[in-house]
Amino acid sequence: MHKLPPRHVIAEQVRQALAEDIGTGDLTATLVPDNDTTRATLISREPAVVCGIAWVKEVFDQLDPDISIDWLSHDGDDAINEQAWCTIQGPSRGILTGERTALNFLQLLSGTATATKRMVDQLKGTTAQLLDTRKTVPGLRLAQKYAVRCGGGKNHRLGLYDGILVKENHIRAAGSVTEAVTAALAHSNDVSLIEVEVESVAELSQALAAGAQRLLLDNFSLAQLRRAVQINAGQAQLEASGNVTVKTVREIALTGVNFVSSGAMTKDIHAVDLSLQFDESPAN
Repeated sequence: MHKLPPRHVIAEQVRQALAEDIGTGDLTATLVPDNDTTRATLISREPAVVCGIAWVKEVFDQLDPDISIDWLSHDGDDAINEQAWCTIQGPSRGILTGERTALNFLQLLSGTATATKRMVDQLKGTTAQLLDTRKTVPGLRLAQKYAVRCGGGKNHRLGLYDGILVKENHIRAAGSVTEAVTAALAHSNDVSLIEVEVESVAELSQALAAGAQRLLLDNFSLAQLRRAVQINAGQAQLEASGNVTVKTVREIALTGVNFVSSGAMTKDIHAVDLSLQFDESPAN
């Protein structure tokens, strides 16, 4: 079981999403009799990795505690085309009102997990790990980071507060790679991640000489990556980044780097095709 974000984070994400959709009230749902109940089945229209169950539960818990969900899958499960993921039963108004918000979360997070798994599958037989980035949907970072884990990937830093990543503009401001690395090491305190982005083999050598223990190789060619691995000779951990897709990730990993990071899983999202189908006859 993958560790979920804190409950209050999920609750607030759902609260904001419902407020955005419902506003002053669901006008169409009032056309349905108040005492009407129904049963609906959630079906996937394509193969996918299930992710987002806690968000769906929170949607209907906030709308109507009389709505119950029977899950047939778990986060991280592989689902096939036309597979039923769950059944939802209870007051029709609440189910109708929450349907779109619930599916939005499920489609986004399952899409993220599915894209991650496709990349992770390409790394089988290599020693590299797949990392995400900070290129996430605003306000949903912890949710998408969770989805990456469900897809088999690993999380890079969560934000600017839990790791140091010295990038191009930091280096320019500091004056040089050497000065930037020295400053980072001096201000690391208890931070476990101290990483330096380099854009050439020359900068890599400078960073290693300054004592860097983790290097981000930005947009290196495959030949440059192999050369970097050779020069590094195990001194520091190496992370390749830039133009990483499901088609390129394996070749990058085979150069011998420790990590491959990609923003594609969390920003170039294919929403999983899901359908919530109501029973024709009401359950009441």
